[in-house]
Amino acid sequence: MNTSTNATSSIAPNPAAEAATPSRPGEGIDYGLFLDCVHCGLCTSACPTFLETGDENDSPRGRIYLMRAVADGRIELSDRVQRHVDLCLDCRGCETACPSGVRYGRLIEPFRLEVAAWKSARGQSDLVGLPRWVLFQLFPHARRLRWALWPARVMQTFRLDRLLEQTGLIRSLPPILQRMYRLLPRLSSWPAALPPRLPARGPQRARVALFTGCVADVMFRHVHWATARVLQENGCEVLVPPGQACCGAIHYHNGAGQEALELARENLEAFPAEDVDAIVVNVAGCGAMLKDYAHIGREVLPDDRPLHERLQTFAKKVKDVSEFLVELGPRRPDGPLPLKATYHDACHLTHAQGLSHPPRQLLAMIPELELAELAESDVCCGAAGSYNLIEPDMADRLARRKAKNILATQADVVVTANAGCALQIEAALREAGRRLWVAHPMELLDLSYRHRRPPTVSR
Repeated sequence: MNTSTNATSSIAPNPAAEAATPSRPGEGIDYGLFLDCVHCGLCTSACPTFLETGDENDSPRGRIYLMRAVADGRIELSDRVQRHVDLCLDCRGCETACPSGVRYGRLIEPFRLEVAAWKSARGQSDLVGLPRWVLFQLFPHARRLRWALWPARVMQTFRLDRLLEQTGLIRSLPPILQRMYRLLPRLSSWPAALPPRLPARGPQRARVALFTGCVADVMFRHVHWATARVLQENGCEVLVPPGQACCGAIHYHNGAGQEALELARENLEAFPAEDVDAIVVNVAGCGAMLKDYAHIGREVLPDDRPLHERLQTFAKKVKDVSEFLVELGPRRPDGPLPLKATYHDACHLTHAQGLSHPPRQLLAMIPELELAELAESDVCCGAAGSYNLIEPDMADRLARRKAKNILATQADVVVTANAGCALQIEAALREAGRRLWVAHPMELLDLSYRHRRPPTVSR
């Protein structure tokens, strides 16, 4: 539901949606969730947007006030009110900070779904045209995205991208394409697709299915290979289901609940949840979404109990790769990596999934790897799924804040467990004039297991 402008575009009214939509956004939310908030304000210091703006309406407490007031009918859903709600990154940092256990994600996400349905019933939408097509028709489809990035690879190969920058022609592109261009890493040749099955090395300890997703499989397939090799080294047979789909987070967080649920159904069919010990994920945002499938099913289709049970069975099997390895008991790597590293906590790993220690525990096993503590490690970098494309100003402010803290550590490598964070941080460091290696924890573990040298790091 986040938008880059306050303007609302008109679409054809949807009578069916109007019949199923509450008269006011927020009416369908369990009211007790609003009342859990005692308005103590301890969440404000954990909220990235409040840290930047200092506006109470841009804090979790303020947004809860606004959403509750809209649900009560005490205020209208004006452009100004919606702007404060849209600016939320849904990073869930407030949930970690809250002493009362307020489940903020259970408020902001259904509220955005209800706003989208409420506007659709009135022939309106905030996400239309090229941004909607990019988010809903391009990003969730790996094959389409790979083809769409082919011209960018050609331009990078022949340095035509630099010509676009020097001549200013890049500014002739639509804003969302300019943002995508800014976030693009160097697109080297893509590794081959993972095979449907990779055998365990040594005695088999577990059988897992690896979730590869959409954007991650296009831009970070090398991370999937590293993840698979690490799992193999730890005695895991790795299945890579060919029919898997996007996790649905892009749709869900932009108010398209039905579309997100359809992708969930595809993944239900693709993954043999009953036949594996875990469904392993190496992207924090995808993992948080997959673990939330049962809740999303109840939210979008409240009466379909058989579907809820299947989604619950699936969700219980989902594990972040660091979580799974720590529970399994990781084999200690012995290849030295003489680097200074700093670790950025991806929001949907540390806040949404509550996993802060496992990645650090795995990195601490690597010989000669020095870990430098990162200030505000758990404050959002501004990526937040599609947020950095449709809320560029705030995303850039948070990216600069993150880059400043990273550079203060004087690290050689920045480690993070989310594809969006990696793209955002690498772009911010480039703009700061520094090119550090931005890596996934599995990449470092893989190098250590295989006694390989890290890539050349240029300062």
